[in-house]
Amino acid sequence: MNSTFEEFLSSLTTSTTPVIDPAIPFADYVPLDLTAQNAELKSVDLSDPYEMQEYLDRFLEIRNAKVAYGGYREKRLLYKNSPMFNTGNQRDIHLAMDFWITASTKVVAPIDGEVHSFADNSSLGDYGPTIILKHQFDEIVFYTLYGHLARTSLNDMYVGKQFRSGDVLANLGTPKENVNYAPHLHFQIIRDLNGKEGDFPGVFSEDGLEEHLVNCPDPNLLLKIY
Repeated sequence: MNSTFEEFLSSLTTSTTPVIDPAIPFADYVPLDLTAQNAELKSVDLSDPYEMQEYLDRFLEIRNAKVAYGGYREKRLLYKNSPMFNTGNQRDIHLAMDFWITASTKVVAPIDGEVHSFADNSSLGDYGPTIILKHQFDEIVFYTLYGHLARTSLNDMYVGKQFRSGDVLANLGTPKENVNYAPHLHFQIIRDLNGKEGDFPGVFSEDGLEEHLVNCPDPNLLLKIY
C-alpha cells in the first residue's frame, strides 16, 4: 500500500519542484548533513540559533550556494539537549525535509491544495507559525506541513483557503518567531494527521519508526531535488 502511495506521490510532479522562492535556481542548493557523521558540528552549539546561522553562512559561502537542504530520516544531533525531544525515548530522527535559508524567504505551494489548519506552535523547540495544506486527488487525501514561518504568514489565513501550485503560501520566520532555530522551512508530507490541527510531530524515536515512515514518506518523492 505504501509503495503504491509513494508511486502516486512521485507521479504528481514530473521535474524538480520548488517549495521555496522559485527565483532561486536549483543549482544554488547544496545538501547539508546534520548527523554525528558531520565532524564540523562538533564545534557548533546547535542549540544556539545564531551560532548555527554562522555555521550555515560559512557552509553556504564556501560552496557558493544559497540554500542548504536535506534531513529526511536523518538521526540528528540538533535535538540532543532539548527537553521537548527527551521525554523518555530520545526523539532524534527527522521525517521531513529542511531548507535552510534567510528569514523572509518566500514559501510556495508545490502542488494544489487548501488550508486544513494553522497555528502558532510557540513552545521552545516547536515549529512556531505553522500551516498544513490538505491535498485531495479523487479518493486519495494527504497533507503537507510548513513549519518555522513568519508570524505574518498567518494573517488572513483561513481553513479552506485555496492555493495553486507555485502560489506564495508564507514567508520564513526569524529565530524569535520560529522558536529558537536558525531560519529554515520544515516541509513534511503526512498521510494521516490522527486528528491533529495546525501541528504534527516531525521528529521521532526508533520505537515504531517503520509505522511513522509509512505515514510520513520522503518529501523528495514530490520535490525531486536529488
